Amino acid sequence: MQTTTYKGTDKVLIGFILAVLTFWLFANSMMNVSPVMTEKLGMDANTMNIAVSLAALFSGIFIVVIGGLADSIGRVKTFKIGLYLAIAGSLLVGLSPKGSLAVPMLLTGRALQGLSAAFVMPTSLGMIKIFWEGKERQRAISLWSIGTFGGSGLSSLTGGIIASSLGWRWIFFFAVIVAIIALYLTKELPENKREGAGKYKIDWGGIIVFMIAMIALQIFITNGNKLGWTNWITIVLVAITIVFGYLFVRVEKRSPYAFVDFGLFKNKIFTGATLANFFINGTSGMLIVSLTLMQRGAQFSAMEAGLLTLGFAIVVILFIRVGEKLLQRFGAKKPIIWGALIICAAIILLMQTQIMTGQYVVLAVIAYSLFGLGLAFFATPATDAALSNLPDSQAGSGAGIFKMASSLGTSFGVAIAAGIYTAVVSRTEPIGWLSNIIGFVGRQDNVVIRQGAMLGLAFCLLLAILVIVSVSTTIPDKKKADNVK
Repeated sequence: MQTTTYKGTDKVLIGFILAVLTFWLFANSMMNVSPVMTEKLGMDANTMNIAVSLAALFSGIFIVVIGGLADSIGRVKTFKIGLYLAIAGSLLVGLSPKGSLAVPMLLTGRALQGLSAAFVMPTSLGMIKIFWEGKERQRAISLWSIGTFGGSGLSSLTGGIIASSLGWRWIFFFAVIVAIIALYLTKELPENKREGAGKYKIDWGGIIVFMIAMIALQIFITNGNKLGWTNWITIVLVAITIVFGYLFVRVEKRSPYAFVDFGLFKNKIFTGATLANFFINGTSGMLIVSLTLMQRGAQFSAMEAGLLTLGFAIVVILFIRVGEKLLQRFGAKKPIIWGALIICAAIILLMQTQIMTGQYVVLAVIAYSLFGLGLAFFATPATDAALSNLPDSQAGSGAGIFKMASSLGTSFGVAIAAGIYTAVVSRTEPIGWLSNIIGFVGRQDNVVIRQGAMLGLAFCLLLAILVIVSVSTTIPDKKKADNVK
């Protein structure tokens, strides 16, 4: 690591936090405001679902590669490129017009926002480790983490307030302003890179093959219902996903500088924690489904729907360090399972779409708060389980793959949950077997919307259960884990 006499300042730390907020607070707010954007831009729901999940998809694809590239060409340079991408992406989204240009501008902007996150997150966190020491570093990492978790928790509310008061475009114009401020606050940073860094070899073959497989899968998930599940285009998308997924594994196993090291998955604990991270982030799909339900089914404004999530932000910020204490006392396995069980309870509460709106609002407030608590219990123990069991030589690669699992989990969780919701809502009649099992009280003109939300949320519940299964079968209890170490 390159030595430096520079010491991190609070001004620079604020710049780092603002940089990650451009993604977690502003770009992420589309989960709440997408119904408004769909209407204003005259787009179909399937295309909007792609746009919502595209940012996380591109972040997940590139975060490992960009982290390694930054070590070689310079972390400050890479960090600033990320902020320029955030500005460009936010402008494209914010300026998307109604009409033929809406789809290309929106999708390109969302892809750039995802790329921005891949540039900003690993570099800002890496520089915190370099420029801060001891307790100051711990404080800086905690504040940076609150920026990501707190930003995510507040995104629905912030987006709803801005969309309802100023219009949805201002969400992305504010993101541009925040990115510019972040550039100003971090202008004093000295360039730093890995000691003796030479030319970084990018695994273009693996990246391209992986991207083709992931995008084909994403289009299949979000547009399969619209195209028809037996349509030749749908079948071709599945074939592309399978073929290029297979090619990706072949390419990565043969490449001397593969961006995904499959050898890491020989470590059972790392594999279990990474799978759990993928599944738990997939439960974020509950946000887009439940918030869309409130706006379409109960005629809530984006701000009113966002207010229901306030407990999520408050609880995750207040309890994020509780997960750390639980890890120290019980080991990683139990807190991860407890967190997943709490999230299961939150999703089950949100699935009660058959009741009256007033009752559902109460359940939703409790559910979002429980969701924040579950994530707070999960975060630190899962990260520690994934990385503490790897040798130092694999720590950087392991951290990159772990973060990639976060972004890809969010992307596919949102896409599939929203896809299920959209598929059901497109029906002209309610699902008969579901109506026979569960009686939907109150208004009957929105039963299809309520059924769609219930089934979309059921998928999120399945993901939370898979967290428990993956951890139970791969991560040992504290005593056994201590013996392994």
